[in-house]
Amino acid sequence: MHPIRIDSLDDPRLDDFARLTDVALRRVTEPEGGLYIAESNTVIERAVRAGHVPRSVIVQEKWLDSVLPLVAEHEGPVFVGPDALLEDLTGFRMHRGALAAMHRPQLPSVADVVRDAKVVVVLEDVVDHTNVGAVFRSVAGLGADAVLVSPRCADPLYRRSVRVSMGTVLQVPWTRIGEWPAAGEELRAQGFHLAAMALTDRSVDLDAFVADVPERVALVMGTEGQGLTDAAIASADTTVRIPMAHGVDSLNVAAASAVGLWAVTHAQRAARPTA
Repeated sequence: MHPIRIDSLDDPRLDDFARLTDVALRRVTEPEGGLYIAESNTVIERAVRAGHVPRSVIVQEKWLDSVLPLVAEHEGPVFVGPDALLEDLTGFRMHRGALAAMHRPQLPSVADVVRDAKVVVVLEDVVDHTNVGAVFRSVAGLGADAVLVSPRCADPLYRRSVRVSMGTVLQVPWTRIGEWPAAGEELRAQGFHLAAMALTDRSVDLDAFVADVPERVALVMGTEGQGLTDAAIASADTTVRIPMAHGVDSLNVAAASAVGLWAVTHAQRAARPTA
């Protein structure tokens, strides 16, 4: 990629970055099979390392020398402009120095994503992009293997999700899974025990569940507020709750995923025979 210094916004190749409000980005520049926006040097580097291809980049002058090596092997422009002009283009102050419009990779099949996995997270209809990004960060940090998202779940490659995840959405294998009960049957056919994180009369405490932890676990997490649907709970092999105190009934989905993942991955490691 080659640098182009700009002093106006007339170039149509800048349209990928125009007024990047959340609503506009979702509606215009992130169609299925289209683009997503990688924000900051770290995220751009992780995206390129993951094999994603940049179409164009905008960068503040002071960050140019650090961005160019990240995209040197790809074609396309690197637009360099004054901070005020780039802010006018995007609609926000570019604190992180650079944005890249990245081509979306084709999503793999569920079978390919979970083939060697021991622990996966299934997100059903989680619509908050911040929570999606935080779940991916927990999956990466706590040693789980993949994330599966329902058809109505927020986009993991949405700019806010990528940012909150610290770029781990570009490292953790993920794809979209179908509707219940077919989604549960597909995972069960791959040898997964489906553990739905939900408050029901049949829920068992998390510590009791991991006392005899299955070899392969799919932790199913629900949307903010209402939690999992009846169809998701009916598809599960076990319904699991996190014991709470002080009259609090549940945690935010991102926090709950971290607690559940730590307990399951720790129990699985402890259950493995030592050499």
